[in-house]
Amino acid sequence: MKDAFGIPQSLLVLGGTSEIALATARRLVVRRARTVWLAGRPSPALESAATQLRSLGAEVHTVTFDALDPGSHETVLGKVFAEGDIDMVLLAFGILGDQAHDEREPVAAVRVAQTNYTGAVSAGLVSARALQSQGHGSLVVLSSVAGERARRADFIYGSSKAGLDVFAQGLGDALHGTGVHVMVVRPGFVRSRMTAGLEEAPLATTPEAVATAIELGLRRRSETVWVPGALRVVMAAVRHLPRGVFRLLPL
Repeated sequence: MKDAFGIPQSLLVLGGTSEIALATARRLVVRRARTVWLAGRPSPALESAATQLRSLGAEVHTVTFDALDPGSHETVLGKVFAEGDIDMVLLAFGILGDQAHDEREPVAAVRVAQTNYTGAVSAGLVSARALQSQGHGSLVVLSSVAGERARRADFIYGSSKAGLDVFAQGLGDALHGTGVHVMVVRPGFVRSRMTAGLEEAPLATTPEAVATAIELGLRRRSETVWVPGALRVVMAAVRHLPRGVFRLLPL
């Protein structure tokens, strides 16, 4: 169970090699978390992440999970929940894709959508049902400010995150009053492997800063977390710009 400050003792990470997820796991392990499940495709990176968290004192398990195989999600995640209650599920998997390439190759674009949205819908619903069955827990969903308004530079990725964001909000409403808390996290540009080589956007942040915001959001039982917080105001303005004006912005 979570402590009085909302910090989980047990954590399931869907997307076990995500830099944001690992920064969050490290922070929570230092605070209180003792059991961590890292779910992802088998790889040296997944094992390295597990070793890193074990060095901080956590009991860490790895589990094979593929966002693109929703038919396996119920079985794979069911086995994790069968081992004991999970206080928090962090849905952190996703791919950025290559906008220019993906516009020319629709199959590649579909892979972005299937990973970021379809896979997340499946894993999110399976996790939500398990959390509801145990009567408590948090589902933390990594969305993105890219989903707030379509941009020429990344509308394929942005559309997948827009769908995920709306899904997570609706799921939070559906679970209200059940003991399950859904929190949507909307980071801006995050300096990470995923964005390496890309031009840095204003108000860029780091995985560690996102992890800090997630912890604070858990303590406050927030439903939406912006990282950095100033993006809430910025995106409120951006959403209401006339389309003709928005097209002229260097975005």
